[in-house]
Amino acid sequence: MKNITDSFVSLGHWPSAGSFGFNTDILATNPINLSVVLGVLIFFGKGVLTDLLDNRKQRILSTIQNSEELRKGAIEQLDRARTRLRKVEIEADEYRMNGYSEIEREKENLINETSNSLELLENYKNEILYLEQQRAINQVRQRIFQQALQGALETLNSCLNSELHFRTVRANIGVLGTMEQIKD
Repeated sequence: MKNITDSFVSLGHWPSAGSFGFNTDILATNPINLSVVLGVLIFFGKGVLTDLLDNRKQRILSTIQNSEELRKGAIEQLDRARTRLRKVEIEADEYRMNGYSEIEREKENLINETSNSLELLENYKNEILYLEQQRAINQVRQRIFQQALQGALETLNSCLNSELHFRTVRANIGVLGTMEQIKD
């Protein structure tokens, strides 16, 4: 293991020719770092993401069930309104001679109130679903970000020991010194 890290550190001492050079320090190259971070995210994030999504699914299903119960209540209210409407229509036949226009207004008001109630309930259901969806998405994003950061920190802490850290710092100071001399 020591020979491998020594080979990487010694590769970092190669002087660059002008402004062109190869970055041979594996710890400083972005594709490897990204693949490690993505691997850690995928490995540690699967179970938590699945749990979060299952919990969110249950909440959304219960919200939908509540909305369905509200809808059933609205349908019952509509049925009662229809029954009342039939009753009003019967009374309208009886009172046709005395005030047909007033009965028609009551009928229209009743229908409009019921339609408005149903429309409000449908809008409320859709709004609740949208808000629950947004909250679920935000919670999943936040949880993934936290896990990614935690995984990256754990990976960095487990990979760097003090000897490798000091060698890397000395190698970078040497490279900067060489670059400073080239500029002068």
